[in-house]
Amino acid sequence: MSENKFNRAEEDFGNVLNMEHINLTVPDQQLAALFYVTGLGFTRDPFIDFGTFNMWINVGEQQFHLPKRDAQRFRGHIGVVVPDLEGLKRRLDFIDRPMRGTEFAREEKDDHIALACPWGNDIRAYGPSFGTSLGIPFAQIDTPPGTADGIARFYNEVMDTPARVVKNGGVRADVSMGANQRLVFRETDAEIPPYDGHHLAVYIANFSGPHAKLAERGLISEESDQHQYRFQTIADPDTGETLTEIEHEVRSLRHPMFKRHLVNRNPAQSFMNYRHGHDAFVP
Repeated sequence: MSENKFNRAEEDFGNVLNMEHINLTVPDQQLAALFYVTGLGFTRDPFIDFGTFNMWINVGEQQFHLPKRDAQRFRGHIGVVVPDLEGLKRRLDFIDRPMRGTEFAREEKDDHIALACPWGNDIRAYGPSFGTSLGIPFAQIDTPPGTADGIARFYNEVMDTPARVVKNGGVRADVSMGANQRLVFRETDAEIPPYDGHHLAVYIANFSGPHAKLAERGLISEESDQHQYRFQTIADPDTGETLTEIEHEVRSLRHPMFKRHLVNRNPAQSFMNYRHGHDAFVP
């Protein structure tokens, strides 16, 4: 019998299995494609919403959804992983001139490149890390002081997924979104802009349990269909006090798009260096 001691809890999954997409409306599809596809090197989904009114951008097993409308601003920042930071720098050089006159910005940090999209959304690009070589491993949302504990309890008790309060360089609630993803709520004294309706989508295993708890608290904002519902308000599970807002598009594991294969291109492949068999991204 092995004498090794293992922490088996580290292998546990919560109820949320995947944060599948983040939805941010944009006013200009051409600029959006220039930033997310040409610059960041991600892939426009070739099968769905390929017109001029919306675009789905594949990032590994996750997506950005970018419907055409007035720009929305994510209240925090979004972390993305790209295959190669040096390649990313070259692509950003290419889009630098056509991005002039927008809110696009870039700054090299110790372990990532801090970016602002053409409408000011804070996106931070890392090389292969967080257990992935391409994806959206986390999103961090700014919240008022004193809210992290209630937010962690909301996800633990209502959504049945692991969440904990971390006090390290500030106070935050860390919420498990599956194997290699987190949703982080970080307390800040800075002014937080009004919520403008951007949303994220999650797949959960126990679909009915959280629905019942949300409905009991009057928090269901949309009964979409058999496989999906939405809620927007994150409230203290004991007092009902609103702590923050971010709409969740909650999907069951029978949702038609669960485990849908997402096409990802190799951003290093170009007309100038083309090689047969290297069009697709291979982790």
